[in-house]
This record gives sequence, C-alpha cells and structure tokens, in this order.
Amino acid sequence: MSRLPHLAQRMFNTPIAIHPQKAEIVVAALADRLGIAHMFRDGKAVAMGPGLIALDEEDRAPDKAYDVVGGVAVIPVTGTLVQKLGSLRPFSGMTGYDGIRLNFLDALNDKSVKAIVLDIDSPGGEVAGCFDLVDLIYQARGQKPIHAILDESAYSAAYALASAADRITVPRTGGTGSIGVILMHVDMSQSLSKAGVVVTMVRYGAYKAEGSEYESLSEGALARIQADIDQMGTLFCDTVARNRGLKSSVVRGFEARTFMGSAGVDVGLADSVCAPDAAFADLVRSL
Repeated sequence: MSRLPHLAQRMFNTPIAIHPQKAEIVVAALADRLGIAHMFRDGKAVAMGPGLIALDEEDRAPDKAYDVVGGVAVIPVTGTLVQKLGSLRPFSGMTGYDGIRLNFLDALNDKSVKAIVLDIDSPGGEVAGCFDLVDLIYQARGQKPIHAILDESAYSAAYALASAADRITVPRTGGTGSIGVILMHVDMSQSLSKAGVVVTMVRYGAYKAEGSEYESLSEGALARIQADIDQMGTLFCDTVARNRGLKSSVVRGFEARTFMGSAGVDVGLADSVCAPDAAFADLVRSL
C-alpha cells in the first residue's frame, strides 16, 4: 500500500507513452485502492503472456542479468516501463529503462554474445528516459544484430524501443503502434470541497504548481500542457520515422492507431509475422 502514492505520481499529471487500455486498468486499480474509484471507469484484468524463453537457474549465464542462449542475449522488456526501477530484471509487473540500458551495454560488450534480442511484451510506460534509451540502441546498430521479438505486443514507449532494433517480428495476434503521448490530469478540487477540505495555493511565480490536482485546470494551463504533449508526440513520430525508414508525416498520420499482426507489417512498423520461438530460432541459425 505504501507504494501506491508513488505509483500514482508516475501515472497522473505527467506525460506517459502507454496504450490507453492499459492506462485505464492501472488507473482503475489505483482508484479502487486509493478510495477514488467513483472517478473512473471499471478496468478489465489482463494476463501477461510468458517470456520468450524459460530457463532453469543452472542455464543462466553466470553473473548476468540476462539470459544467453546460443550466443544470443535475451533482454526482457515486459509490463509497464518506468524510468528508474533499480532492478536489472522486470520486477512487480514493471521494467526499468535503467535496467534495460545496463543489460544492453553489457551484452554489447560481452564477447560471448553474438546478437541481442529485446523480448518485448509491454503496453508502454513513462516518457522520461525512453527516447535517450531508444537513441542508444539505434546508435548501436551495426555492432551486433539487434532484434525485437514481440511476445506478444509492443505499444507506445515499448514500440519506440522496438523500432530502434534492426528487425521487428510480431505474432499473428500481437500488436504494434500506439505512437502517441497522453497526460491524465486529475482534478480533485470538487471532491475535496464536498469533503469539507479547502486547499489554498500560495505561490511565488504565476506558473508555480500549474496543473496541480488541487485546483481546476485553467485554459492557459491546458494550452501549455498540450504544447508540451505535442512536442513530445512530434519527437516520438520523428524518432520512429528515422528508425523505421518512414516519412514523419506517415507516422503522424497513424494518429496513435494500433495494428494487429500483419497489419503492422503492411504499414512498416514490423518486418514479419512470426511466432516468438520461430523468430528466435531463425536468428540463431543466421549467426
């Protein structure tokens, strides 16, 4: 329960690149636990698929936070993505950009590793830290083969990471896309007022605490937040366009749409439709 306020801070009033349905699920869960369930729609439970490969402890590479199979480093990218998790492996339904970065750099410099796989099944997550990591992966192209093997989907920030790889494979029922940014502003002023709680904002600087959940969002504040979101969205589209060899106007034209299986291949967001195990086997055979 002590972690919930921290999670709420990472979901509300801050830009996130996440599939809207996943956002609704997280919001609904938080709302129920924080006693504000009446403010949101009910979410539906989801089941995350198993990882690409299940290994016994003795099969794991010694002193590594990723698995090395057939000379291929398999880096898991699952659940909600956050800037700093403090863990090299996914933990509590989240994966940290900090862990992915360290694993990727380690695998890149590991002489026993011939190729790198990003094993992705994620709805996306935080914008903070995402695009610096995307650039790091993109700039490493040519040093070793880098494949994004989706198991099952890569949406939003997770797709940004996938797009940096040399090749993307997606299962028939997997998904790509949701190239966009959202911000969920929570206005608790009326709820607090009904509860007899009055919050008075005393500020130095007209824009200090702008967008606070304790007061209604002004038109000016909304316009400034929208401008920031537009800037981040443009960065997202331009980054994907660069990574995938597409025109930025084409990526913007998707309007954050998601694509299932072969539809993602048709529009250039993936390279082939392939089951995760088959995609991995193909990569190993090519080395």
